[in-house]
Amino acid sequence: MPFAHGAACPPSRPAAHRATATMGEATEPSPQAPLAVLSKVELRVSCKHLLDRDTLNKSDPCVLLLMQSQGQWMEVDRSEVIKSNLNPVFAKIFTVDYYFEEVQKLRFEVYDSHGHAGVGTHDDDFLGGMECTVGQIVAQKRVTKPLFLKYGKFAGKSTITVISEEISGNNGYVELAFRAKKLDDKDLFSKSDPFLEIYRIDDDRSEQLVYRTEVVKNNLSPIWEPFKVSLNSLCSCEEKRKLRCVVWDYDSRGKHDFIGEFFTTFEEMQKAMGENKVGVRTWGQPVQWDCMNPKYKIKKRNYKNSGVVVLLDLKIHRVYSFLDYIMGGCQIHFTVAIDFTASNGDPRNSCSLHYINPYQPNEYLKALVAVGEICQDYDSDKKFSALGFGARIPPKYEVSHDFAINFNPDNDECEGIQGVVESYQSCLPKIQLYGPTNVAPIISKVARVAADEERTKEASQYFILLILTDGVVTDMADTREAIVRASYLPMSIIIVGVGNADFTDMQILDGDDGILRSPKGEPVLRDIVQFVPFREFKNASPTALAKCVLAEVPKQVVEYYSYKAFPPRCPQPETPDSNLSSPQ
Repeated sequence: MPFAHGAACPPSRPAAHRATATMGEATEPSPQAPLAVLSKVELRVSCKHLLDRDTLNKSDPCVLLLMQSQGQWMEVDRSEVIKSNLNPVFAKIFTVDYYFEEVQKLRFEVYDSHGHAGVGTHDDDFLGGMECTVGQIVAQKRVTKPLFLKYGKFAGKSTITVISEEISGNNGYVELAFRAKKLDDKDLFSKSDPFLEIYRIDDDRSEQLVYRTEVVKNNLSPIWEPFKVSLNSLCSCEEKRKLRCVVWDYDSRGKHDFIGEFFTTFEEMQKAMGENKVGVRTWGQPVQWDCMNPKYKIKKRNYKNSGVVVLLDLKIHRVYSFLDYIMGGCQIHFTVAIDFTASNGDPRNSCSLHYINPYQPNEYLKALVAVGEICQDYDSDKKFSALGFGARIPPKYEVSHDFAINFNPDNDECEGIQGVVESYQSCLPKIQLYGPTNVAPIISKVARVAADEERTKEASQYFILLILTDGVVTDMADTREAIVRASYLPMSIIIVGVGNADFTDMQILDGDDGILRSPKGEPVLRDIVQFVPFREFKNASPTALAKCVLAEVPKQVVEYYSYKAFPPRCPQPETPDSNLSSPQ
């Protein structure tokens, strides 16, 4: 996708999604914004092979994050400036609100900063930009893409990598409090200005910056402010994963002096964790490490250490959320089921609900695309099952209530949402619209696949069935029974009523007004059905329908996996350039 860039860096503007703290043009290593109470996503950014815009030194990069709101790009936040570095790893964590039911478009812009003048305001200061969606980042966890200049031109070999983690006031985070004692003094006329960095060592031996503390000026025994990081970010769900902690003496020119380092694990850190006994907080034992300079250890015979780093306290809390499951690799499998009963009208007639207007999509297509475009970000293979019901199909033209609209009984999947649209359009001339409106067979078909998934006892795949119909279902008793059975499985059902029929009787399937029961009186385990008439959104934007019908899905996913006591899977490690992509 070519990158659209204006002539100047946009000035700082207020925005609904502004993060808790704005770094502006800070030049010191700075702590991340505190975790918000609401569910949010934190984005970590790094770049490689940036263009060098400076004559005497290397570029001083800064990243701006913008989000599209009502068609306009609004600045959300900006990173610190990293001095003289073409491969920066930014400590700033961008925080954005996350909505599963929306397509949230983001734009990252990288600029060369000029000291007190801040981020540049000329084309010459622009180092490149990249666009993507929040959904793409959280589904892949790590996105690496090339940077583009104006008019879709590559910014040399420059790339930007964005890594996502969920944060929440009560969700999967650890709070750490560090101090140091008797650090080496690196300054001639004053004491060192120490700060601490924590790196996670991944399976490929690469290091990911987890946190950078504030600088404590002129102090060899600093006490750093307590901070919070997500558990995924700290150790990728593995308590024995090695962590590298480095202490530096801050230098305003970016040439920080190395004081020392030590290695540890989250398992070792937990020795400092206190306990809760009858509501009373008890303190754990402080854990400490020698801060070692390998060069001094070799050169100095009596070298002991370059100081000691102490973990004063650790507090941990685990509560799984929708994003925990998505970021753990849970895929959303999307299936659409389309009503081909005769009540829709002859597709060749412009009054038919299935009429293919070359200038405007019909209601079936509008609903399909609105919901499908959200779900596709959470399915790695971008293949979607597309089924039909209520029609006579070739070759024998017998009535079917669960046929593949691509007419491949062995594989009902289509390539992307566009593939579903094309299969729908090519299917219409080949079938005879008939009846009745039976949806229980399709619910049961998807439920069988979901049951196979359940037996894996992993949170690896959740199913969303979108049913598009022009009337009240005929097999109401069987449908209620099928929904009750499905409520025990990893699936949700969305029903959109197309056309102007009276859908009053369909409200019984949506448990908002009471608990849905089978004909024998058995209640659903979970409320998994959302029903809406399309006509209520006829004059609204396509995104309004998606917001309405998908808003409950995150809660339904968490309810299911909580009931089954399935924790999120640990995210699989990726190679640094596994998501490298070219412009679309």
